[in-house]
Order: sequence, then C-alpha cells, then structure tokens
Amino acid sequence: MSDIEPVGRVLGSVDVTPLELWIGVETGKQVELDDLVVSETAGARDGEQVRYYGVVDIVRKRYEGVSFDSDAFRAAEGTMPVDVSYAAHVQITRIVPEVFVPPHPGDRASVVRGEELAKALAFDEMKTLLPIGLSRSREPLYANLEFLDGTRGAHVSISGISGVATKTSYATFLLYSLFHSRALGAGATNAKALIFNVKGEDLLWLDRANHAIDDRSREDYAKLGLPVGPFASVGLFAPARRGPRGAAPMPDTGGRQEGVSPYRWTMRELAEERLLRFAFADAEDARAQISFVITRVERALELAAFEQRDANDHAIVLHGERIETFEDLVDLCDTPALDDIVRGSASGTLDAFRRRMRGAAAHMSHLVQGDGGPSRAVRWDDHQVTVIDIHRLHSLAQMFVVGVILKRILEQKEMAGTSKPLVFVVLDELNKYAPRDGWSPIREVLLDIAERGRSLGVSLLGAQQTASEVARRVVSNASLRVVGRLDAAEAERSEYGYLGKTSKLRSALLRPGTMIVSQPEIPTPLLLRFPFPAWATRQSEASPAATGERDPFARVPK
Repeated sequence: MSDIEPVGRVLGSVDVTPLELWIGVETGKQVELDDLVVSETAGARDGEQVRYYGVVDIVRKRYEGVSFDSDAFRAAEGTMPVDVSYAAHVQITRIVPEVFVPPHPGDRASVVRGEELAKALAFDEMKTLLPIGLSRSREPLYANLEFLDGTRGAHVSISGISGVATKTSYATFLLYSLFHSRALGAGATNAKALIFNVKGEDLLWLDRANHAIDDRSREDYAKLGLPVGPFASVGLFAPARRGPRGAAPMPDTGGRQEGVSPYRWTMRELAEERLLRFAFADAEDARAQISFVITRVERALELAAFEQRDANDHAIVLHGERIETFEDLVDLCDTPALDDIVRGSASGTLDAFRRRMRGAAAHMSHLVQGDGGPSRAVRWDDHQVTVIDIHRLHSLAQMFVVGVILKRILEQKEMAGTSKPLVFVVLDELNKYAPRDGWSPIREVLLDIAERGRSLGVSLLGAQQTASEVARRVVSNASLRVVGRLDAAEAERSEYGYLGKTSKLRSALLRPGTMIVSQPEIPTPLLLRFPFPAWATRQSEASPAATGERDPFARVPK
C-alpha cells in the first residue's frame, strides 16, 4: 500500500486554521475516525511547501440542499434531488516546517500510512521508540521511552471500569514491550518490574506461553517488533499460609503452587526498618493521634533491635519480654508496658492503639515470622519480573505488604545513588492505596514515588477505576495517561480534560483490548488496540512448557 492515498480536499465552507480543518471526501473514497491525514500547501516564504498532519476525530455525512427533516424521506424515494456531503474534521498534530499559516481551501488531503504516519505522529523525532499498540489500520504506534525511563518523565496512569477496561492487561503488555522490544537496549537485562497481583490468579502465569493465541495476534506482535511468548524471567511470591508455630512456610495460593515462593518478615525486620506504621493504613489513625503512639513504639522496637547483638536471632527483647511474632507484640502492648513505652499519651489514645493492633493481628499476624526462623522476604532482584500475590489477603494485610515492599525499593534506590537499573511497579486499585483525601503511610510512599521516582529510576504503572479518586499529585505526575471503557459521568471529571469532547464520548464505547492514550509529544489522544496476551492469563491457557516460541524482531522505524 502506498504511504499516501488521496481521499479529498480541504473545505472552504468552514474556517480553516493551522490547528484544525475539515476535508470533503471524494465519491468512492472512505475516511474513518482515527485515520491520519496530510494536506500540503504553498507557504508564505518563496512558495515553500508546508505539510499539515492530523488525526480525524469527527466524520459526518449530511444532505445538502434540504431544509426539513422530512426531506430525508423524499430524497430516499427519489422525488427530491439532493447531494450528500461526506466530510471529516482533522485535528492537526504536526506542521512541517513550522509555518503557522492555514492551508488553502481546495488543497489535496490524503490518508497516510507507514513512514508518513510516523511523521504525522512525530515518531521520527523520538529518540527511543516503545511499542504501545496498533492503530485501527493495524499500524504500529509508539511512545517515547524518555517519558517512562525518567529522562524526561515517568509513570503511567490507567483508568477504566473494572472487568471491561482491561487495565491490568494493558499494564502487563507495556511491561512486555519494555522488556522484549529494543527500547531499553542493554538496560533491559538489569531492569526490574514488580507486579502486585490484587485480583484472582491471572498474573501468576506470566512465565507460561498462551496456547490460545491465534495467527492474527502473531501478526500483531510481528508488526510491533515483539516476540511471541511468555515473559523471559519471572519470580512468583505469595504470602505464607497460616499454620502451626514452627511449621515450614507454604505459599497461600490456589491453582498455582509450582514455582511460587512464600514471603513473610521477621520481627527483627519489622523493628529495624520501622514497618509497624504500615499495619495502620486508615486515615482515621492519624485523626485519632494514634500516629504519635505508632512513632514511639517503632522507636522503641528499633532501639531494641539495635541492642540485639546476635545477628542470627530474628526476635527482639522489648521491656524484658522476648518478641518473636506480631501476636507477641500485641500481647505486650496489652500490658502496662505500653504506658512506659509511650509516655504522655491519653489513656483513650492508647486503648485505641491496642484495638487497632488486635484488629491488625487478626488479618496479618502470619506475615510477621511465627517461628523465629529466617526472613522470607520478596527477592525482587532475582528476576526481571516479580509477581507478588496479595489477592487472598485481607485489605489491611494487602496495604501492609504493598507499603513495606515499596518502602524497601525506595530505600535501596536511594542507597544505590543511581537511577539504573530501572524499576517499574504495577499496582492496581491505586485509589485504595493513594486516595484523593486523607493520610496514610502507604499514600505518602506513593506520593514520594510519583514526585521523586523519576530521579530514582522508579516508574509507577498505576491502574484505577476512577482517576478522580486518586491523589492529584500521583495522577498529575504521570507522563502517559490511558483510559479504557469509562463511566460517562467519570469521563466528565477534570482529571480527563486531556481527552477532549470526542474522546470522552468514545471512551464510553470502548471494547476490551482498546485504549485511548495521551502522551506529551502528541497533542491529541490516540486510540489503539493491543494484542492478545502471548503469555497465559489463567491456568487453562498455560502451556506446559516453561518457555514459548520466539519470533525474530521486526524492523522498528527510526
């Protein structure tokens, strides 16, 4: 197919500007939403040719020469002569060279493909291309990696209705593209990704090829320059199952048992790293002044761990009592020892703290070492992609796990003093962990990632049903903003102002696997489709082989 296909001419019956125009479509030609169009005109400087590239965002047909609605019936019956106007509105995305004069009415307009499409969307000016999906005409679409790797920006925000918008699926595809395209280059070997699995077991099969993939999907991957198969290096972790004291830890999963490692923390780690705060994720805890009590108890635990000389002893001694488990700590706090540790607090505040501790123990005590044995922390450095399963945990325990692991990542990156290797974090239900209002230690960690993650080499791929319920500072720092199917009322919130009227209307009609993506270097959102997963998303799709087939890399336009 030619890179340029003439389809019509610039209309003169409406205003033509350097930012938008209408084209009339010739008889026998077709123009659709999302088509890329170019029109060329003679500029004001010595007849210089100026090219206007743009995206079709409105297509309409109407009768010309009629006055009444009922004329449509007469025209259809052949009793009234009419002409049909077929026109498309084009939102300009690029002018080459940048001469901001309007095109001339009557100038030829053409639909573009291939290299011309790359020019229309400025792909030829992007330093490093990251495949992000396919256009409706199955042309590869890209993002500039510099807006994900921290060079010029970081973070992705993905919004949409649960179960329809395929938010996590798209976040996973972006990771696959990062690690299996040429975008990261040599850095892909050491780059890491952490995925918190919050729903079902879909993400526990990333290391298995998907035998349900069809030939058309294989073609899609080839167009994007991606291999077909599972993720190359995957580590799977699930919380240790509740069991008798001293029993060997076993992962608490469902259908996936093989290759899954259990995780939990020792009491000494809880004390040394001041992790107790993540057992108190409710904003009410701050309003009730419990945060002061938490800080004092954390300080006492930290000092006790510092004074413990035996590095192999994973318990601590506090107030003369040996503390091996979270429940041991709860029991100690139920005694007058808490009054000695936290002096000056009202009895009502201390009682509220004790109640919170008891409530936390009911849901997460098994996550803090129960037998005094060694740590079973998540080893996220061992694999390229690490899946941390939390879907079977209570909400409070989920927040504890997310908070503790993200805190460790930030601390390790700060100690390293360099942004490399890059770390990508995928977290669904972001509105729960970083709500728009209130305070919690997890919210503060996520705000820290949103604002400083770029310099530390940490990029957050956050997903949520409603961006309007997520902390503004998290959403506003995302370089790539993505929506799947949106609720019509949600689409009218200010957080989606970048979509524009047409994209907002379309967001209510999107089918699974179709997204609208906004990125800094392209002035209009792009509708795209991403391929069917080449990795298993459930047990029934999983190939028994540990590795999948690999297609050679396709040529990526520069």
